Amino acid sequence: MRKIYSSGRSIFFLAIISLNFAFITTASAQAEYQPYSYQFYQKLNPNLYSITTREHTAIKPFFSPDSIIKFHYDSLMGYQPKNLQHNQAYRKLFNEHLIDIKGEDATFYADLLPDFSIGRDFSGKLNTHTTSLGLQFGGTIGDKFQYYVSGYASRAVLPDYLSTYVNQVGIIPGQAYAKTYGNNDYDWSYITALVSYTPNKFLNIAAGRDKTFIGDGYRSLLLSDYASPYPFLKLTGTLGNVRYMVMWTYMNDPASTSQYGINRKKFGVFHYLDYNVNNRLSFGFFDNVIGFFTDDNGVKRPIDFNYINPIIFMKPVNNSSNDPDKSLLGFTGKYKISNGITAYGQFALNEFHSKDFFSSNGAVDNKYGWQLGIRGTNLFKINNLTFLIETNNVKPYTYSARSTIENYSENGEPLAHPWGANFRELVGLLNYTYKRFDFSGEIDLGRYGLNEDGLNYGKDIFKLYTFPAKPYGNYTGQGLTTNMIYLEEKVAFVVNPKYNLRVELGGIYRTEKNSQFTDRTNMITLGLRSSFRSLYTDLSSYKTH
Repeated sequence: MRKIYSSGRSIFFLAIISLNFAFITTASAQAEYQPYSYQFYQKLNPNLYSITTREHTAIKPFFSPDSIIKFHYDSLMGYQPKNLQHNQAYRKLFNEHLIDIKGEDATFYADLLPDFSIGRDFSGKLNTHTTSLGLQFGGTIGDKFQYYVSGYASRAVLPDYLSTYVNQVGIIPGQAYAKTYGNNDYDWSYITALVSYTPNKFLNIAAGRDKTFIGDGYRSLLLSDYASPYPFLKLTGTLGNVRYMVMWTYMNDPASTSQYGINRKKFGVFHYLDYNVNNRLSFGFFDNVIGFFTDDNGVKRPIDFNYINPIIFMKPVNNSSNDPDKSLLGFTGKYKISNGITAYGQFALNEFHSKDFFSSNGAVDNKYGWQLGIRGTNLFKINNLTFLIETNNVKPYTYSARSTIENYSENGEPLAHPWGANFRELVGLLNYTYKRFDFSGEIDLGRYGLNEDGLNYGKDIFKLYTFPAKPYGNYTGQGLTTNMIYLEEKVAFVVNPKYNLRVELGGIYRTEKNSQFTDRTNMITLGLRSSFRSLYTDLSSYKTH
């Protein structure tokens, strides 16, 4: 906890220095950094997935909104009725940042981010609530430099299924360590920050503490925005039809999920190349290496400067070598079937042995996952009605390693799909926007296998794959086979689009059933919420309980 806060404070003070410099420089309005969340970015679908454009859509967030989407983006950020003039108080409440300064060479904005909600879990006969207060500020210096900082202090009483998850993992999903006050009562805090420098149209340099998402779907099997934010340095280059990203990260292997019950640090190196063949067809190539600074015997390892090399595929998947670091390869693709419909997919490969792979014998050393989906906009010719249908399938033991510190995780949570491994998922999303009203619905059907009888069946990525339940005959959903149904509906009135301040009514129906337990959640929530961050509640069980 103290280490996370220390890192957060350092980044915070760096941002304050940048902020002071912004004020010293005599302050035209530039593009604002837009944190990634599926719920907001899907509103840009008509531009991003148009057959008349050739946008690179797979790397998110976007640091500098492209001119092709800028008009649509600006309309979403500055909605107000036509031919109406309002006083400053009205504009601050409904249309502007709380503080919004625009000058000739710099801009600055700041907002309070309330997140207050109350709810009732009827199945658990529990009153829930969230009391969270955040602060964000950001701005630009010239047309090349952007900065953004956000921080949150929160306390909540969570429904039983989320409380079970937090008690087992020790982490509020995707956010930070949880301090526990009771069975369902927690508090936590965390900071995100970044600085972004775009010296020319070909290169962006970004650093800070945040998340990155790779893919065109709701989930990612390569790198998602689920786990807690982490420090990073990212270079993104664009040359015509090719966009290339290299990112170095500094991550945490917490005691709560460590095989030794201690806190350690690890690093990640990520490469992704996105190639737009034409206006309709795109391919992407991904690789990652996860390494550690101190081995299982407490011996510190020297820095391997080979990992500074920004070239993709510098290390093949070869876990039989003496190299202790863990790698992941991936492939993405998308095809715009029409102006309103796009098909997409991913393939993630954690380990490959050709003899076993093509024999279909269920060998433990063949670990991979795949995704197929279709997304579209203006469904039934209704403007702003978007949809997504997606299936994700991940084999047992994928993302796990020979030591927990090497697995594909950050701060005790998966870096890819929130469910870990050994699962099948079918998810459908529907979103509709009418003026200031947002409507959304989700159906998520899952089947996965939990560990039982002390045996590792491959869902828990923190268990070592070197001790599987069986070396052959593995199949997706093995172990304690569990079925989950998750339904969620939300309706919101957007009070201020600048920081997504909204009054939101939501409902969740969730069942999770296997031969050992049946969990049910029926709950309704009402709240005043803000920010664009993604907070996932469509989670599976981490382990049996």
